[in-house]
Amino acid sequence: MNAPHPPKVAGIDSTVPTPAHTAPPAPAVPGAAPVPAPNGPAPAALLQDRLAGWVSDLTTLHELTERLSRTHTLEAALPELLRAGAALVGARRGFVVLEPDDGLGPCTTIGLGLARSDLGHMETVPRGALPYGKLLDTTAGLPGGDSEIVHPDLFAEGGLDPRHREVAARLGYAASYARPLSTDAAGRLGAAVWLYDEPAEPHERQRHLVGLYVRYATEHLAGLVELERTRACMRTISEELLPSRLPRVTGVELAARHRTGPRGGGDWYDALPLPEATLGLAVGSVTGSGPSAVAAMGRLRASLRAYAVMEGEDPVAVLSDLELLLRLTEPARSATALFAYCEPTLRKITLAGAGHSPPLLIGERRTEFAETSVSAPLGMLACWEAPSVEFQAEPGETVLLYTDGLLHRTGDPTDRAFARLHAAAAGVPRVLRRDPGAVADHVLRTVLPDGLDTADNEEDVVLLAARFD
Repeated sequence: MNAPHPPKVAGIDSTVPTPAHTAPPAPAVPGAAPVPAPNGPAPAALLQDRLAGWVSDLTTLHELTERLSRTHTLEAALPELLRAGAALVGARRGFVVLEPDDGLGPCTTIGLGLARSDLGHMETVPRGALPYGKLLDTTAGLPGGDSEIVHPDLFAEGGLDPRHREVAARLGYAASYARPLSTDAAGRLGAAVWLYDEPAEPHERQRHLVGLYVRYATEHLAGLVELERTRACMRTISEELLPSRLPRVTGVELAARHRTGPRGGGDWYDALPLPEATLGLAVGSVTGSGPSAVAAMGRLRASLRAYAVMEGEDPVAVLSDLELLLRLTEPARSATALFAYCEPTLRKITLAGAGHSPPLLIGERRTEFAETSVSAPLGMLACWEAPSVEFQAEPGETVLLYTDGLLHRTGDPTDRAFARLHAAAAGVPRVLRRDPGAVADHVLRTVLPDGLDTADNEEDVVLLAARFD
């Protein structure tokens, strides 16, 4: 007859119990006979308890790594790493130093339960006297990925740096536990340090769990670091392909604002001095995102500059030439564009648009969209052609050109997005209307409030403002 199976384990607590901030109990003396507990548990019950502990640990580790895997930026992942590590080692505060060993960045320090001023106090301590400094000091030999630095009682240590002792007393921590963010595959990314309010250190089980977690977190952070570097590179390339500064032309003052998506997009603008003290203004957008869209945007903008110099007084001809070039060189891509030929002394603007939103006139007595002809984007028809329109700006009025990304980032339907843009322009305070940069900033912040203008978004945003004297 088979032996009966032990009962299944149920009701396991999935959280790791947090120890008190005291030193762990002294280990048993080797060789000493264990003291039998009266009516002690049977071996089967001991095995069941041990299995329950393992399952609980694995469940906790799974939940914490799942939460970390749902973060998609370093700004979200680093605080999550600190919170999870603090729960695993039984600490209340800590900080993580991100400092990749290849020197390419990004470099940052994030605190848990520590203000920026507290982190500033930390920086006054000699780097080699802090746990993370020892872990990141490659000249002294890089510790392995499983290494750790434990200070169970800082104030009982005889060789503690005086400044470290002073900062620890000021911030109110008495012990620390640090691990490197380093693996063979990811290399060294930084270090994490957790702080205890009283003398303490994590016990063996906690160290094992936090080691597993930190190893996974390092691999996750390595992917986010590469993503952040790629985004920064794309932003830099996009910015470098746009005008480094705007021209100075008598009778008009210019300002531009540009927000690039994380993958880099195809929105662009340009302002080009033309013969006889005239000015060409252009905005446009190439479909798609990423390196190919950025490259196409650069080619399109450079081509439009050449066409504008040759025949800028005829915006229709400029866009017709641009459409032919796009159809021959980028047959699988379309683009929108708007080109305006400006005569500042007369405050006269002649423009043509290809599938682009109309400019907005902002003045003391009116805020209205310019009347433009309806036309298809470039590359959508066998031959593009649309009539130009002409209008006059009043003294002190600002003509605002923009890309559709400004409207798309609102998340509203098109009609509501246009209404929001109109209301934002009409609400520009009178004191700001003399500065086209202030006008653009007000419109940007009003149409995209609560940081939507700077948040990661696939849509690029371009505003080009021209105020006529």
